Amino acid sequence: MFLKFYYSLILGSIISNTQAQNSIAYSDGNALDFLADTNKLAEVIIKENRLQIPFAKQSRQIQLVDQQMIKQLPARSINELLAYVAGVDLRQRGPFGTQADVSIDGGSFDQTMVLINGVKVSDSQTGHHALNIPIPTDAIERIEILKGPAARLYGINSLTGAINIVTKNSEKSAISAHLYGGTSFRDNVATKKGYYFGEAAQLGAEWVKEKHRHQLYYGFEKTNGQRYNTAAENQKVYYQGAYMPAEQHKLNWSFGYLDNAFGANGYYAAPGDKESYEHVKNAFSSLSSTHKLSEQFSISPRISNRYQEDDYRYLGRENTKGRSKHYNNTFSAELNASLKQSYGDFGFGIESRLEDIKSTAIGDHKRQNHGAYMEFKTEQINKLYINIGAYINYNSDYNWQVFPGIDLGYDVTKQWKIVFNTGTAQRIPSFTDLYLRQTGNIGNPNLVSENAWQSEFGVKYLSNNMVFQAGYFYRNISQFIDWLREEGAIAWQSENRGNNKMQGFQTNLRYEFQGHNPNTKFFINAGYNYLRPQVATLAVPLQSKYEIESLRHQLIGNITVQQGNFSLTSANRYSERISQKSYYISDFRLAYEKSSYRFYIDAQNIFDVRYIEAAAIPMPGRWYTMGVKVRLER
Repeated sequence: MFLKFYYSLILGSIISNTQAQNSIAYSDGNALDFLADTNKLAEVIIKENRLQIPFAKQSRQIQLVDQQMIKQLPARSINELLAYVAGVDLRQRGPFGTQADVSIDGGSFDQTMVLINGVKVSDSQTGHHALNIPIPTDAIERIEILKGPAARLYGINSLTGAINIVTKNSEKSAISAHLYGGTSFRDNVATKKGYYFGEAAQLGAEWVKEKHRHQLYYGFEKTNGQRYNTAAENQKVYYQGAYMPAEQHKLNWSFGYLDNAFGANGYYAAPGDKESYEHVKNAFSSLSSTHKLSEQFSISPRISNRYQEDDYRYLGRENTKGRSKHYNNTFSAELNASLKQSYGDFGFGIESRLEDIKSTAIGDHKRQNHGAYMEFKTEQINKLYINIGAYINYNSDYNWQVFPGIDLGYDVTKQWKIVFNTGTAQRIPSFTDLYLRQTGNIGNPNLVSENAWQSEFGVKYLSNNMVFQAGYFYRNISQFIDWLREEGAIAWQSENRGNNKMQGFQTNLRYEFQGHNPNTKFFINAGYNYLRPQVATLAVPLQSKYEIESLRHQLIGNITVQQGNFSLTSANRYSERISQKSYYISDFRLAYEKSSYRFYIDAQNIFDVRYIEAAAIPMPGRWYTMGVKVRLER
């Protein structure tokens, strides 16, 4: 499998070397326009809630999935987009974005914070719902992946990193439609008729005026699955608006709704859950404003709420025995501010988060979380960038904690930068970890919180057509939460099992250049991650649910060749887990774009590889998709 990956990259290199020449050598306008998108990458403001720091000045490992990548990659869901990011472990249980767990740099799915425009939307019931995001991909501007503990930026539960989904801010009124469908051309074993297939639509409407803006998006996806009892149907609605009465003041609001129903064969409790079914609904809303009170001082209050219903039926959709119903709600209020001084910038804020759940399998529980942030950044020392801060947190179950951190960056040249950062973070056990009572899974109310400390050293290179990052990190998580059971036992139980240590090396490259023909452009994204975990040895041999799932080697290689209105993308992934077979997945997209229209054909898993990402669930084999996108601007 690794040889297939190697040959794919070599083929791309041969094409590039025979046709290409670095675009810096050109002096014509086409080359300059081509490089403009790469230069904009350096200027992207990473969407933190207090200090505004461009990508070029960040001293952490941050990766972006921007509009260019979203357009080029053979992906149609947030889940599929994240699968092409080195260091992100996306473990899908079903096609069309049905259900997936996401983790960063060898962490668990509960240790990654998920945000929408800087607003936390992670689920207090379980991290299995973290990617139930009510946003169609056509509404997304970019996805920011921040690696390492991020407590001083986003608060608790960002133990190994954070994923921030940033939506579009339209500049023109427009309507759009995106229709696509696909099949594996394999017989449907459940109905004995036809093939496994999927169909979907995304619609958008954007109305932009001088002082206000409104955007509405709708997404619908339906599939009869890719094996027995994996059919799914989901709908997403997302609306956001903005009002700007004056240049110094801005009001933003948003609302999202998701309805996701699917057959969950083998998703959580294989092999006994062959007939299981799950139906998830959630609603998300936020209201925020920004006020620039002077040239130096600005404040931004915000409130948000996330409500979710989860109906899980272990014995099937029509059988109410073995049914678990969960209702959870999270309300958050926060106030962020920034103060600019001649010697540096201060960022500070306070937040409160109220969580509650009512469940037939977990019980009724409530808890509160209150925190305060403080940050300071300065560039007063020549070529040295300093960002230092701390997050102070109080939780009604775990009392007071302080989480400091510091980022340092030194400009060796205009392109090369040395970075170092160290920080701490905490994860509060989910309600599932603490209180779940099911035949196959038993929570533990005596769990204590996980606490992490991580240090990282790396280098960055940024030019007008290349971004390169490489680094080494060491992380120690104390009181690591795992699910364990004795050999031959049925039930898993959550336990604190001591220290979980992780060493890792990571590198990623983004390179864009032009061929001899100005109409030929090349885009390369590549990355490699190596992880070396060390988990505390148990006194009694027990099976672990999550220790053995971590990646050891991960290699990503994406190449796009654009010739006039046509483009061809080869997206390749090689993954090797600690205890599972390695696998190589290659996907292709052929696209044609002209004016307001874009047509594409995708072939995913073209080598028809049999592989597993989560538990014992086989992923789809070869799958073909055709799609068309239309956008009409006024």
